[in-house]
Amino acid sequence: MATLSKKRKAAEAKIDNSKQYTLAEAAGMMKDINCTKFDSSVDVHIRLGVDPKKADQAIRGTVSLPHGTGKTKRV
Repeated sequence: MATLSKKRKAAEAKIDNSKQYTLAEAAGMMKDINCTKFDSSVDVHIRLGVDPKKADQAIRGTVSLPHGTGKTKRV
């Protein structure tokens, strides 16, 4: 197993693995705990409790990014 850096050890000390955090708390913690020198991304997985095989329970959605994707549209 690789050794952990000082920043990583300090970040892991701030997190309690036995506690469940709310979405707002988790987002705040991600901003406070930064172990990298670049802008990292976050994946969110949410268990909705629906059966995807049933047509009446299908869920689709879109997200508007605050700064867009950076690509300009060309017509």
